[in-house]
Amino acid sequence: MNKLKNKVAIVTGASKGIGASIAQHFALEGAKVVVNYASDKTGAEKVLKSIQDNGGTAILVQGDVSKASEVAALFEETKKAFGTLDILVNNAGIYQYAPIEELSEESFHQQFNINVLGSLLTIQAALQLFRNGGNIINVSSEASKTPLPTGSVYSATKAALDAITISLSKEFSGRNIRINSILPGVVETEGSRSAGFIGSAAETKFVATTPLGRTGQPEDIAKAAVFLASEDSGWINGEKISVSGGIYGL
Repeated sequence: MNKLKNKVAIVTGASKGIGASIAQHFALEGAKVVVNYASDKTGAEKVLKSIQDNGGTAILVQGDVSKASEVAALFEETKKAFGTLDILVNNAGIYQYAPIEELSEESFHQQFNINVLGSLLTIQAALQLFRNGGNIINVSSEASKTPLPTGSVYSATKAALDAITISLSKEFSGRNIRINSILPGVVETEGSRSAGFIGSAAETKFVATTPLGRTGQPEDIAKAAVFLASEDSGWINGEKISVSGGIYGL
């Protein structure tokens, strides 16, 4: 349980779902975790308490990753608390599914600002705190390579994030910085439940095309993130890793 002992990690969007599970699993593996959240303070506090109740070390830092000033504050608080950074997990994200006729400028910019610009801003800031190299994990989506109807903008944001992963893996040559994307499939989270997806005919359809025959859970993604954050994956860089139960169709 010490794969990340003494490492310092920031997990964005960690108040619930996949981000919360990643933060909790990192702490269980010995990392000192910065639990970032944009607005759900109550959820973030629950994650913090869970980490502390299990003997882990963590702090909460509020911040909207799409705003440069708030990203700067997030990393300044990290520096004050822990002095350095080893791992950045870009998990904060938003998805909005709607027919193309209903696309608005506001929805387009909100999704790209959080999912894409937010990741770029946090990566820029992380480079200033990494000491002897670093590790970046971008939480993308299977939608980046298998876009769904009414999800053109969301899918485009995740495809852009994957392109960023590949480009920066080359740009960071010689700097001992690894960067990879995780592509979750269908995962049961607060968001997918509140959207009415869990328990719907659409979920049944997805499960039917998933060889492992079930909807994913946040811990499925978190365990893959632990692997990518640890030295077990020391020779993996610039990759898009699907964690989807083998889903092959819609």
